[in-house]
Amino acid sequence: MNPTIEGVIENGQIRLLDNVQLPENTRVYIVVAEDAALQPVHMRSPRLANPEQVDDFLKQVSKVSTDD
Repeated sequence: MNPTIEGVIENGQIRLLDNVQLPENTRVYIVVAEDAALQPVHMRSPRLANPEQVDDFLKQVSKVSTDD
């Protein structure tokens, strides 16, 4: 069974909260406990390779009545 050891990030370094001594080169796995700590992903919209084709992609919005 693998132990779970809690820690925090301080100045870009992991600091273990308990007084735990791990041997040098010990393999560890990090699980981020709070989703808020993760940076959001920014998706950029695609760009046209040929901007002169912009008219081919224009759309018209129309309202459809459902009162029939």
